[in-house]
Amino acid sequence: MADLTVPEGGFWPAPEIPQPNIYPMEWRVETEKLAAIYEKSKRTVWNPADLPWDDLNPDDFTREQRLGIMYWFSVLANFDASGPAVFARATIHAFEKHEEDPVRKCFFSITRDEMNHEECCQRTIAKIWPGGPLDWTPADDLEAAAHNNIGWLYHNGGRYWNGYNSAVGKYTLPVLFTSFMMGEMAASTLFRGMASGTHHPVFSEMFQRIGRDESRHLQICMTILENEWPGLTDETRGLITRQLRAGFVFLSMILWEPPDGFWELPPYFLHNHRVLMDHARDAGLGVLSYDEQAENWRVAMARVRAIVERWGIAFPAIPELDLEGVEVDFIDPEDIIPVF
Repeated sequence: MADLTVPEGGFWPAPEIPQPNIYPMEWRVETEKLAAIYEKSKRTVWNPADLPWDDLNPDDFTREQRLGIMYWFSVLANFDASGPAVFARATIHAFEKHEEDPVRKCFFSITRDEMNHEECCQRTIAKIWPGGPLDWTPADDLEAAAHNNIGWLYHNGGRYWNGYNSAVGKYTLPVLFTSFMMGEMAASTLFRGMASGTHHPVFSEMFQRIGRDESRHLQICMTILENEWPGLTDETRGLITRQLRAGFVFLSMILWEPPDGFWELPPYFLHNHRVLMDHARDAGLGVLSYDEQAENWRVAMARVRAIVERWGIAFPAIPELDLEGVEVDFIDPEDIIPVF
């Protein structure tokens, strides 16, 4: 074996690596609970292809019901189909910021889960309405209304993605993770209600599995926030308050109905949205009524309020749900961070 080469005067130190950068590599563990959650995520991986798709027969539904189901999953895809890219970006950011190893791995696990959720949207739409969400030609006014509404939804999704990309490097971890927590609280609320309300076995199993994933994502966010919230500055608390209001405005599109403050929509959008949601509800998808959705959202927001107020974070007023709090007048599209 050849001898080592040792330069006179010792080895030269490698140049420092400009940051942010994923190097140098390290596997620091500070939060054992997060490491345990990641291990659990590996044991509970599921495959959307294994759902009983043969039981989902388009002939069991009327044309209006099929259109309603496709529309609902297209609305969901505005959130869930962005999930893999959103959390992949967050995973890269966690590597660049040299977060502890379990944080990076938990973000990776969420990215994988969100890809499953996106696949559920993809498979359902392909089965029920080939060419959906947008690669089809409407044949009448109802179909044209669905096609147009979906186009407007995805226009706003593009605005969200642009804002999210700029926010990842701009906001501190407590702000980002509070936004993620808001999205996961909303998701676990939605799928719990959908799983109990649907009449179809494929959707029942799908929503149960997605709901379990979202509950684990919420646990990840809460564990991280318990580490990050102590010692918050007043400025950061104020940013979190605004994020909570922004989260309500953004997520209400799938949890309830879109309020003013972010959504750029034509005046006919909401009426047609309600008609299409009625068709999805009539199909037995498990879509809650307007009042049931409002109550579910109110309960979820009350849970968020109880969590953040423990850390001295003011809760924003949500007049749409008759919840009192701090007034937040204007939500800039670039303030919208929450994910689903």
